[in-house]
Amino acid sequence: MEKKAKGTRKGYTTGACSAAAARAAVLGLVDGTVPETVDCDLPNGQQVRFAVCNGYCDRDAAHAVVIKDAGDDPDVTDKAPLTAEVRLLPEAPGAVVLKGGEGVGTITMQGLGLEVGGPAINPVPRRNIEANVRSAAGALLERSGIEVTISVPGGEDMAKKTLNYRLGIIGGISILGTTGIVHPYSTAAFRASVIQGIEVAASQDQDTVVLTTGGRTEKFTMQELPELAPACFVQMGDFLKYALDTVVECGIRKVVIGGMVGKLTKIAQGETITHANRSAVDTELLAELASEIGAPADICDDIRQSEMARYASERMEELGLITEFYTALGRRVIATLSQRYTGKFRLRVLMCDFDGKKLAEVEGDV
Repeated sequence: MEKKAKGTRKGYTTGACSAAAARAAVLGLVDGTVPETVDCDLPNGQQVRFAVCNGYCDRDAAHAVVIKDAGDDPDVTDKAPLTAEVRLLPEAPGAVVLKGGEGVGTITMQGLGLEVGGPAINPVPRRNIEANVRSAAGALLERSGIEVTISVPGGEDMAKKTLNYRLGIIGGISILGTTGIVHPYSTAAFRASVIQGIEVAASQDQDTVVLTTGGRTEKFTMQELPELAPACFVQMGDFLKYALDTVVECGIRKVVIGGMVGKLTKIAQGETITHANRSAVDTELLAELASEIGAPADICDDIRQSEMARYASERMEELGLITEFYTALGRRVIATLSQRYTGKFRLRVLMCDFDGKKLAEVEGDV
């Protein structure tokens, strides 16, 4: 079966769509009619035309909606109705006041650079929304301020499909975006979320971060470490380097890595970005580990010839050496990372099989 090609069509962030909706609503205040399309300035300097729906206004308030198009990015907020309601504040000329409404999350933890109790509208979108409002309002701001409330009907349900709650964002989605553009399968967005997750854990005075490669390994580590707060668990995916660099920057002294054989082998061989397409698993390394724990030479040769880390794991299981094999692999992970992060933290490696069953555990200072 052929692998389906990933799309390449770019989309727009929740922040860009919010700014466009806000601009359209303010134009309604200025002109008496909310336009059906609006040209919005993005944070990256581009100007993009957005379709506007559900626009209406009266003398001192207006409403506009921009439906988010995430392009070919599989985003839970695709087709979300980013909604702006604006109203005049005659008592505060020149002011632009930004609020969060229904479906926009509320910040409950420090560490995001946002006010606790305030809306989850990130700094770049905040500035971008305000810039578009000021540009559209022009002379209107000389006699009145403008209050802008961003809401996302259905946002609370969308947020349940994200890890926002780990970052202390409750009741809705975040309004995000540093450029305004969503790139399909954006690694930059994932990398940023890894860094942010670790920073939030540090701001909660947690002394341990648990880095996992995906959903299965995270579920496994949560079962193993029930005493830790949810904020301690960060799905790092392939971004080990960014995760550990952030751990060091934040001064976190205990790290747990939860993983399965493939990613752990990549780490053991010195790969700090562990994506499958970047480099092959070093089966020579796995053969060497098998030899170290007493596996017969012919089986070590078979492992060396294989291209799959899982094959080594299966052969070791047949020999009854699975615990010894994973213990050796975990020790090699610690030894490899100690070359780069000497003396920075204590590392515990928790290893599971493909069903999430614990195979071994190793701990040591790097």
